[in-house]
Amino acid sequence: MSEDHHHPAPLSPVERRVAALEALLTERGLVPEGFIEEVTRSYESEIGPMNGARVVARAWTDPEYRQRLLADGTAAIGELGFGGAEGDHMVVVANTPAVHHVIVCTLCSCYPWPVLGLPPAWYKDPPYRARMVREPRAVLAEMGCPLPGDVEIRVWDSSAEVRYLVLPERPPGAEGMTEAELAGLVTRDSMIGVARL
Repeated sequence: MSEDHHHPAPLSPVERRVAALEALLTERGLVPEGFIEEVTRSYESEIGPMNGARVVARAWTDPEYRQRLLADGTAAIGELGFGGAEGDHMVVVANTPAVHHVIVCTLCSCYPWPVLGLPPAWYKDPPYRARMVREPRAVLAEMGCPLPGDVEIRVWDSSAEVRYLVLPERPPGAEGMTEAELAGLVTRDSMIGVARL
């Protein structure tokens, strides 16, 4: 990403209030230094995306579930017990060798919390949101996901009405693995579409 990618967007009023509350709780010794950051990091990159990883692994091992997932993402995700706020209307798009899907929210940072946890900081950054639409191939390459020129890239714009989840391709050599083992291969970034497995 370009250098301006690393400059955070101005804090919203809610974010300022949260920061002030966090500082007060830490100052009074009610939460240890760094505790809130660690919980946030864990939910952003581990706990939250585990739900989406289970959905992906089920789709890799159960062809009928895969069909239901691609036909009605909300209902199929609900079968595994995930859903609710920020995931009321889910659409799942499947990567293939010829087509790569990537998710962005150009308006703000709409994101499928029930299956991916908290959005990563870069997802909310204006450079990602603007450039992914204009030059997705270049941005993906900068993020460590270079794609061959003959692979079509489809960019999906999440909104308050519809949230998207990328169903990554099952990696080669994963035959014979259990559903739980397969879920361990799935990354948050692969379900946003900024990485391939």
